[in-house]
Amino acid sequence: KQQKLCLWRSDTFYFEVKKMVIEKIIGNIATLEKRAPHIEKVYIESDHLVKRVQRVVTDHGKELGIRLKENRELVDGDVLFMDESNMIVVHVLADDILTIQPIDIQQMGEIAHQLGNRHLPAQFEGRDMLVQYDYLVEELLQQLDIPYKREKRKVKQAFKHIGHSHD
Repeated sequence: KQQKLCLWRSDTFYFEVKKMVIEKIIGNIATLEKRAPHIEKVYIESDHLVKRVQRVVTDHGKELGIRLKENRELVDGDVLFMDESNMIVVHVLADDILTIQPIDIQQMGEIAHQLGNRHLPAQFEGRDMLVQYDYLVEELLQQLDIPYKREKRKVKQAFKHIGHSHD
């Protein structure tokens, strides 16, 4: 959906810019059969993937509004716009991550229990457990002698807390 906005007018010049408002995701670049030859990227931090309404700017300086009608989160590779020559794609920025690699079920159970007590969200990719970097978690991993590495890594979805209470 495009809206016309008048940015500036004088006796000599008249500038008009079309602002694009994205209301639905076209698909994901990983599964699309047809692609446009030119790709613009919207760089988003993983925490912003959960926002259905936000303002973003492409790597070409194009400002977009995102106002998703569906109750869904953005995912790395989502196509926000596509025509025969251009497409705009979500690109998730790398997070500061602790990639935890327990060597057995005992270590996995221990660290999962400890992180659960701290209400820290985790993600799993293959045999890796991913958590956002926290120096206290790093100290805990060192104390428990559980293999890990700190790295910049792109995650597919936002880290989310699952709400609950201790009533």
